[in-house]
Amino acid sequence: MSSISSKVGCQNLISFVVGTRPQVIKLASLCKAFDQIGLEYEIVHTGQHYDFEMDKVFFDELKLPSPSVNLGVGSGTHAKQTAEVMVRLEKYFTRNIPKLAVVPGDTNSALGAALVVSKMAIIIAHVEAGLRSFQQSMPEEINRVIIDHISNLLFAPTKTASKNLAMEGLKSKTYLTGDVMADNVMLMKNRLSNVEVEPQIESKRYVYVTLHRSENVDDSSRLGVLLHAIASVPQKFGLDVVFPVHPRTKARIDSGAISKYLDDVRIHVIKPVGYVESLKLARDAAIVITDSGGLQKEAFLLGTPVVTVREKTEWVETVEVGWNRLVGDDVKALNDAIMCFIQRSPPHVNPFEFYGGGRAAKRIARIISKTV
Repeated sequence: MSSISSKVGCQNLISFVVGTRPQVIKLASLCKAFDQIGLEYEIVHTGQHYDFEMDKVFFDELKLPSPSVNLGVGSGTHAKQTAEVMVRLEKYFTRNIPKLAVVPGDTNSALGAALVVSKMAIIIAHVEAGLRSFQQSMPEEINRVIIDHISNLLFAPTKTASKNLAMEGLKSKTYLTGDVMADNVMLMKNRLSNVEVEPQIESKRYVYVTLHRSENVDDSSRLGVLLHAIASVPQKFGLDVVFPVHPRTKARIDSGAISKYLDDVRIHVIKPVGYVESLKLARDAAIVITDSGGLQKEAFLLGTPVVTVREKTEWVETVEVGWNRLVGDDVKALNDAIMCFIQRSPPHVNPFEFYGGGRAAKRIARIISKTV
C-alpha cells in the first residue's frame, strides 16, 4: 500500500484531510486509485466527529490505512470548530509539509483545512466542487463556496456542478471528473448480498429513514411533525420503518415528548449503521426518506426512490429524472410522494452515467499525478 507516515519537510507528500464519516467514506475509491498509480499519501484526521472509535469502524470496513494523526478537534460551534481545525492543522503542517492537500466535501474540517493550506502556499484540490443549494442559510453552502474560490484544482462530480463553477468564474481550474461516491457504490455493490443487517425484513417491505440536519432536528416542533408523519407509514402504506437514529437526533428525541411517535412495533429504531450496512438497507428498501445529501445519491445509484425532507438539493439530477422528490416538512407532500413511488416504478435510467461511470477517482488521481 502506498500510504506512508508523514515526514518532516516532505515536499512530495499528498495529504487527505478529513474529519467526518462522510469524508472518510469518500476516501475508499480515492485511496485505491492513488495506490494503483503509486501516488504517496497520508490521511490527516481532524477529529471533527469527536467519537473517533465510530470513525475507526469506517476505516476498518473500507480497508483504509490508519490516519497519520488525529487532531482531536471535537464538537463545538461552527466558529470554534473551524478555528480549532486551523490552529491544529497549521501546527501539524508546519512540521509535515505536503505539496498538495486533498479536501473532500463541505464540512468545517474542509473549510478550516482549505484556509490553512491556501495561506501556506500548498496546492488545494477540492473533491466534490461546485455543488450548490443556493441556500445561504446552510453552513455547508458557505463552506463549499469559500473552498471552491481558494482551491487550485476543482473536481466537479456532475455537469451541473461544473456549470456552477463556470458561472462563478472558476472554469479554468475545473475538471469534470464524476463523483467518487458513485465509484464507491460500484466498488461495494457486489458485497451487499453477503451483508447481514438487523432487523431482517423482507426486501421492499420497509422504508429506510435517516434524519440529522440541523433544520430538521434542532427544532423540536418540526422534528415532531416529521416523526409523526413517518410513524404513520405502517398504517397508511403497510410498510415497516427502519430508522437508525443519529446521536444528534436521539438527543433531541430524548429531551422532548416526541419519542411517543416511535412506539409502534413496526417502527424499528436502531443504532447508527456502518457504510456498507447503510447501502444494503438503502438497496433493499421500498423507499428512502432522508435529509442526507449522500444517501439521496446512494439510493438513486442503487435503484431505490427517495423522498427528501429538504427544500432543495445539490443533487438536482436525482429530481430531474423523477427519482427524488423534495417535500421539506410538508406532511401531505411526503405522503403523496410515498404513494406515488408505491404505485409506479422509478424511471429506467442508468444512474451511474450522471456521475462519471465509476471512474472519477482514477481521473482525479491522474490529474493530481501531473500536478505534483
